[in-house]
Amino acid sequence: MKKSNLQFYCAAGLLLLIIGASLLAPLLVTHNPFEPDMASRLQPPSWQHFFGTDALGRDMFSRILYGGRASILLSLASAVLSLGVGLVIGLCCGFYGGRFDMLCTVVSNIFQGIPGSCFMIAIAGIFGPSIKSLVLALVITSWAGFSRIVRAEVMQLKEEPFIEGLRCLGCGDRRLLLRHIIPNIVNKLLILFTIRVGRGILSIAGLSFLGLGVQPPTPDWSVMVSDAVLYYRSSPHLILIPGACIFSLIYAINNLGEFLRDRLDVRFSEVRKW
Repeated sequence: MKKSNLQFYCAAGLLLLIIGASLLAPLLVTHNPFEPDMASRLQPPSWQHFFGTDALGRDMFSRILYGGRASILLSLASAVLSLGVGLVIGLCCGFYGGRFDMLCTVVSNIFQGIPGSCFMIAIAGIFGPSIKSLVLALVITSWAGFSRIVRAEVMQLKEEPFIEGLRCLGCGDRRLLLRHIIPNIVNKLLILFTIRVGRGILSIAGLSFLGLGVQPPTPDWSVMVSDAVLYYRSSPHLILIPGACIFSLIYAINNLGEFLRDRLDVRFSEVRKW
């Protein structure tokens, strides 16, 4: 079995395990993830509490199962919205050009010139710590990347002979975009979408750690790490377990993205072979 295939199966299995555990959390939990128990606080892993308990005595295993939901859903939602905005703007700029193209190019250059993490912190700070501000910050800092790639691909495709032939046959702009141009860039969009989901999870983790993302008492892996900073010496499992979950999720998604890039991006595959 090739190394790339083995990495794909491992990453896919790990991702399915995380998603499945998050979806089936109500059936798998052993304790109420929201109910504190001060008599059982800061306990190490045991048969009663598989991952121990936190500073409020809440069961870490149950909170870990629920904690993946926020990161996965928010990263998917932000990636879908970023893809939608970037696709529409990129199609219009690449296909029609003109002043709108120049304006969007300048705006996207400005957005990409600003450090993404600093911009997200500023947006989340202005609108206050909430899920809406978190998704808004991710979309505003992510759409430009999608837009530039789509614009470049569309500008290249619209000069192809088959597009010119379709124009001669009376094919309208709408049909060209929906039936012929978008299907030819789906592979690029899928790769970008997968990579963006992984980066979104990392960004959500950073903002939630700073208190600008998911708010307590909602179980979230990044919030768990932030809450456990004061106890990293006496109870290191409070940091290591949610940190390992974040690492595993990002590792699985990034490996899937690399696999898709190797298989779907023809030009990249040829360079690798050469």
